[in-house]
Amino acid sequence: MKPTHIEHIGIAVKDLNEAIPFFEKVYGLECYAVEEVADQKVKTAFFKVGDTKIELLESTDPEGPIGKFIEKKGEGIHHMAFAVENLAEKLTFAEEHGVRLIDKAPRKGAEGLNIGFLHPKSTFGVLTELCEDPNK
Repeated sequence: MKPTHIEHIGIAVKDLNEAIPFFEKVYGLECYAVEEVADQKVKTAFFKVGDTKIELLESTDPEGPIGKFIEKKGEGIHHMAFAVENLAEKLTFAEEHGVRLIDKAPRKGAEGLNIGFLHPKSTFGVLTELCEDPNK
Protein backbone atom coordinates (compact mmCIF):
# COMPACT_ATOMS: atom_id res chain seq x y z
CA MET A 1 0.00 0.00 0.00
CA LYS A 2 2.92 2.34 0.86
CA PRO A 3 1.43 5.59 2.27
CA THR A 4 3.43 8.72 1.50
CA HIS A 5 3.07 10.12 5.04
CA ILE A 6 0.74 10.44 8.01
CA GLU A 7 -1.82 12.90 6.70
CA HIS A 8 -3.42 13.62 10.06
CA ILE A 9 -4.44 12.29 13.44
CA GLY A 10 -8.12 12.78 14.26
CA ILE A 11 -9.06 13.66 17.83
CA ALA A 12 -12.70 13.62 18.97
CA VAL A 13 -13.58 16.56 21.22
CA LYS A 14 -16.82 17.67 22.81
CA ASP A 15 -16.35 21.37 22.06
CA LEU A 16 -14.09 23.02 19.48
CA ASN A 17 -14.49 26.34 21.31
CA GLU A 18 -12.63 24.79 24.26
CA ALA A 19 -10.22 22.58 22.36
CA ILE A 20 -8.92 25.09 19.79
CA PRO A 21 -7.62 27.59 22.39
CA PHE A 22 -5.96 24.73 24.29
CA PHE A 23 -4.04 23.56 21.21
CA GLU A 24 -3.11 27.16 20.40
CA LYS A 25 -2.05 28.27 23.89
CA VAL A 26 -0.54 25.08 25.31
CA TYR A 27 1.03 23.57 22.16
CA GLY A 28 1.63 26.86 20.35
CA LEU A 29 -0.15 25.61 17.23
CA GLU A 30 -2.27 27.74 14.92
CA CYS A 31 -5.72 26.65 13.84
CA TYR A 32 -5.69 27.36 10.12
CA ALA A 33 -9.13 26.01 9.15
CA VAL A 34 -12.51 25.17 10.63
CA GLU A 35 -14.94 23.31 8.40
CA GLU A 36 -18.24 21.49 8.72
CA VAL A 37 -18.63 18.21 6.86
CA ALA A 38 -22.40 17.88 6.95
CA ASP A 39 -22.68 14.34 5.58
CA GLN A 40 -20.33 13.10 8.32
CA LYS A 41 -22.15 15.13 11.00
CA VAL A 42 -18.93 16.74 12.16
CA LYS A 43 -17.20 20.09 12.46
CA THR A 44 -13.42 19.99 12.11
CA ALA A 45 -10.48 22.21 13.06
CA PHE A 46 -6.99 21.73 11.63
CA PHE A 47 -3.48 22.42 12.92
CA LYS A 48 -0.15 21.75 11.15
CA VAL A 49 2.69 19.98 12.95
CA GLY A 50 5.50 19.62 10.42
CA ASP A 51 4.10 17.66 7.47
CA THR A 52 1.33 16.15 9.60
CA LYS A 53 -1.94 17.68 10.70
CA ILE A 54 -4.04 17.36 13.82
CA GLU A 55 -7.77 17.27 13.07
CA LEU A 56 -10.11 18.06 15.95
CA LEU A 57 -13.59 16.60 15.43
CA GLU A 58 -16.72 17.94 17.11
CA SER A 59 -20.02 16.16 16.52
CA THR A 60 -22.87 18.19 15.07
CA ASP A 61 -25.32 15.38 15.86
CA PRO A 62 -25.24 13.05 18.89
CA GLU A 63 -26.24 10.19 16.55
CA GLY A 64 -23.31 10.87 14.19
CA PRO A 65 -20.09 8.84 14.30
CA ILE A 66 -18.20 11.31 16.51
CA GLY A 67 -21.17 11.78 18.84
CA LYS A 68 -21.44 8.01 19.28
CA PHE A 69 -17.67 7.67 19.72
CA ILE A 70 -17.57 10.28 22.50
CA GLU A 71 -20.62 8.75 24.19
CA LYS A 72 -18.98 5.32 24.21
CA LYS A 73 -15.28 6.12 24.71
CA GLY A 74 -15.04 9.79 25.66
CA GLU A 75 -12.79 12.36 24.04
CA GLY A 76 -9.54 11.22 22.53
CA ILE A 77 -7.81 9.85 19.48
CA HIS A 78 -10.43 8.77 16.98
CA HIS A 79 -8.40 7.79 13.91
CA MET A 80 -5.10 7.91 12.09
CA ALA A 81 -5.01 8.97 8.45
CA PHE A 82 -2.44 8.04 5.83
CA ALA A 83 -1.91 9.95 2.59
CA VAL A 84 -1.98 7.65 -0.43
CA GLU A 85 -2.04 7.90 -4.19
CA ASN A 86 -4.71 6.06 -6.21
CA LEU A 87 -7.11 5.72 -3.30
CA ALA A 88 -9.62 3.49 -5.09
CA GLU A 89 -6.84 1.02 -5.89
CA LYS A 90 -5.62 1.10 -2.28
CA LEU A 91 -9.10 0.29 -0.97
CA THR A 92 -9.36 -2.64 -3.39
CA PHE A 93 -5.87 -3.80 -2.38
CA ALA A 94 -6.79 -3.65 1.32
CA GLU A 95 -9.98 -5.63 0.77
CA GLU A 96 -8.14 -8.24 -1.31
CA HIS A 97 -5.78 -8.67 1.66
CA GLY A 98 -8.58 -9.37 4.12
CA VAL A 99 -9.12 -5.86 5.49
CA ARG A 100 -12.72 -5.04 6.32
CA LEU A 101 -13.69 -1.75 4.67
CA ILE A 102 -16.04 0.91 5.96
CA ASP A 103 -15.84 2.63 2.56
CA LYS A 104 -15.62 0.42 -0.53
CA ALA A 105 -15.22 3.52 -2.71
CA PRO A 106 -13.67 6.94 -2.08
CA ARG A 107 -15.90 9.73 -0.77
CA LYS A 108 -15.39 13.42 -0.10
CA GLY A 109 -13.87 14.46 3.21
CA ALA A 110 -12.64 17.65 4.85
CA GLU A 111 -10.19 19.91 3.05
CA GLY A 112 -11.36 18.61 -0.33
CA LEU A 113 -9.64 15.25 0.14
CA ASN A 114 -11.02 11.96 -1.10
CA ILE A 115 -11.19 9.52 1.80
CA GLY A 116 -11.91 5.91 2.67
CA PHE A 117 -11.95 4.23 6.08
CA LEU A 118 -10.66 0.80 7.08
CA HIS A 119 -12.53 -0.93 9.91
CA PRO A 120 -10.62 -1.02 13.22
CA LYS A 121 -11.43 -4.72 13.69
CA SER A 122 -9.10 -5.36 10.73
CA THR A 123 -6.38 -2.88 11.72
CA PHE A 124 -5.46 -3.87 15.27
CA GLY A 125 -8.06 -1.60 16.86
CA VAL A 126 -7.10 1.59 15.01
CA LEU A 127 -9.72 3.26 12.82
CA THR A 128 -7.63 4.06 9.76
CA GLU A 129 -8.42 6.62 7.11
CA LEU A 130 -6.79 6.70 3.70
CA CYS A 131 -6.68 10.15 2.08
CA GLU A 132 -5.95 11.27 -1.45
CA ASP A 133 -5.54 14.84 -2.62
CA PRO A 134 -7.41 14.96 -5.95
CA ASN A 135 -5.36 18.01 -6.97
CA LYS A 136 -2.06 16.12 -6.96
